[in-house]
Amino acid sequence: MKDNPWIELAPGIRRRTVTHGATMYQMIAELKAGSVMPSHQHPQEQIIHILSGRMKVNVGNDSRVLGPGDSHYLASNVPHGVETLEDTRVLDTFSPPRDEYIALDEKARKN
Repeated sequence: MKDNPWIELAPGIRRRTVTHGATMYQMIAELKAGSVMPSHQHPQEQIIHILSGRMKVNVGNDSRVLGPGDSHYLASNVPHGVETLEDTRVLDTFSPPRDEYIALDEKARKN
């Protein structure tokens, strides 16, 4: 993991690839208090696991606050976003892999 770069996803939100294989991808995300990940969707299934901090996950008309040790499953192509309530670290797992993130890692390592 230490060879993988930190890459900004949105102001105050960055991610770093942990590992990936043929059917899975895992990353650590660090979110500063007050940061927002706008609503988005992707074809990958996602499991959010909170390592530290607190954030609100917005899925459609449903919002829930997650804290340390909490996990949340997101089905593929479901619009979702995040509001960060305090500095937060998240372990995100995706299936299939986030090929666009892997490509960004490779590009950043070459620079």
